[in-house]
Amino acid sequence: MTRVDFYILQNTDDRAKDLVVCRFVEKAFRLGHAIYMLTTDREQSARLDDLLWTFSPGSFIPHEICTSSDAAAVRASPQVLIGHADPPDNLQDVLVTLCREVPTCFSRFQRIAEFIGASDAEKQYGRDRYRFYRDRGYPLEDHSV
Repeated sequence: MTRVDFYILQNTDDRAKDLVVCRFVEKAFRLGHAIYMLTTDREQSARLDDLLWTFSPGSFIPHEICTSSDAAAVRASPQVLIGHADPPDNLQDVLVTLCREVPTCFSRFQRIAEFIGASDAEKQYGRDRYRFYRDRGYPLEDHSV
């Protein structure tokens, strides 16, 4: 069954959320996980793409923006893909979701990482997603960061 972790940010700085996401992705990558970062739009994908190269001087996370949902096109891709559309069907390990709503593809992943910003609006969207998963019996964990 899919495990869902909620990472609740205390810092209100907009950049803080992106940095926490990058640190999570770095750790998951180092543990050998394949990761899909589901963003809200093309701009957020580009921002995270740039940040993954620069957020930590000593880190190296091979990644790319996913422009295709075709599994064959993704086969030779890095372990970390970023996109604002549903991930390719062959990705099933870790889904990092930065969307306001629960992604339709969530149940095929082994693990979901939800990141909740400090604003009231983000907290409310996070509560809605939490209820969604809880009401369907998914195991939930929350972490303050």
